[in-house]
Amino acid sequence: MATRVKWLGHAALWIETGSHKILIDPFLTGNPKAAAKPEELDPDYILISHGHGDHVGDAIAIAQRTGATVVSNYEISEWLTSKGVAKAHGMQHGGGFSFPFGRLKLTLAFHGSVLPDGSNGGNPCGFLLSLNDGVTIYDAADTGLFGDMKLIGEAGIDLAIVPIGDNYTMGPDDSLRAVKLIEPKSVMPIHYNTFDLIKQDEHAWAERVRKETKAKPVVLNPGESVEVVHG
Repeated sequence: MATRVKWLGHAALWIETGSHKILIDPFLTGNPKAAAKPEELDPDYILISHGHGDHVGDAIAIAQRTGATVVSNYEISEWLTSKGVAKAHGMQHGGGFSFPFGRLKLTLAFHGSVLPDGSNGGNPCGFLLSLNDGVTIYDAADTGLFGDMKLIGEAGIDLAIVPIGDNYTMGPDDSLRAVKLIEPKSVMPIHYNTFDLIKQDEHAWAERVRKETKAKPVVLNPGESVEVVHG
């Protein structure tokens, strides 16, 4: 089975790879662009990039219902355990772990991470997924531009997922600079148009990607998916 990535709106992603289902940053309840309801999803793994409510989202309720393993930084994993999540796997930046779906490494991200109740959410992160079928996906999550994106790109990225909304994260200009550093085969925008404050013209952005980089832009509507292949 090929790896497929579905955009659920905002920064929420659904990845199916082999027999595994991965849900990232499941902000669904309260998300005006959400393409799924929490009760419709049955992930094996949930990844949380940082502590903000629009990324933790429905993770606790989904994990409690499905028994999914929730992967995040150590501080968030401890917080999740205190909230009744049975399986929480804590990691830290630069560290990797081999899960049944492949290897996951936490990358740097420049952002905040305070949890919804004001608890310490540790440091925000992105995700570098090296999946069993050879596909490599880099989800930058919420971040500003940083030079080490070039080092992340050396892994050979089949699909990069970058925020373009501006104000809280990279905007279109910096995201184009990020694409030039990462040099992915394809790039997909997230974290835009959920609210007026992060409204962007994703099609104008995609045209710039085509003209200014070697990457193929992948622009999805919430609920749409793309097949990702290696090479």
